[in-house]
Amino acid sequence: MICCQAGSISGVVRAEGKDAPAADGAGGKYDSRKFKFAERVNYAELRDFVVYIDHPAPAVKRPTPVIKTISQKGATFIPHVTPIVVGTTIEWPNQDEIYHNVFSISEAKQFDLELYRSPEIKRVPFDKPGRVDVFCSIHTTMNCVILVLENPWFALSDAKGNYTITNVPPGTYKLKAWHERLPTATKEVVVTRDGEVKVDFTLGIVNLPKY
Repeated sequence: MICCQAGSISGVVRAEGKDAPAADGAGGKYDSRKFKFAERVNYAELRDFVVYIDHPAPAVKRPTPVIKTISQKGATFIPHVTPIVVGTTIEWPNQDEIYHNVFSISEAKQFDLELYRSPEIKRVPFDKPGRVDVFCSIHTTMNCVILVLENPWFALSDAKGNYTITNVPPGTYKLKAWHERLPTATKEVVVTRDGEVKVDFTLGIVNLPKY
């Protein structure tokens, strides 16, 4: 049950890369036949940020579990990132005319759906929080990420990095911003009744051990 007096959290998430080495300009090894086709990360174009309230979650009853869908189309998982709450079931329709084999060896959930194609649809329940990396055993480019969270207060950013979490009960929380290839950032937020909190994040390669 959602609190009748609740606030919201919104903002923008962006990514920032490290400065390129001085030699990483025109000419030299970077323009050689060996390296010129090596694709570099464009941090300005990174998408699929997830912003969520970390546990302990507000003491309210969890909503009724729902079914989400991750499709297999064009030898790609769609969507690539899916945040869900514990107890959600995901169905995996194969919309290609070829076989796929969906599996995961992640600690939060391990499964093997074996070879199948339409009209068969496989389903997997997710009952433990954590990150679940999913692959196809046949096709190297097929992978997606499921972020299983402990409460329903989360949001997936849009194409411009904007996010909004609604119906948040009043309280003080740890708000986290996540991306699959960057360290997670955390900020403390105070949500008031019927209030809107603005929180922006910039994610980058920071706060990691140096060796």
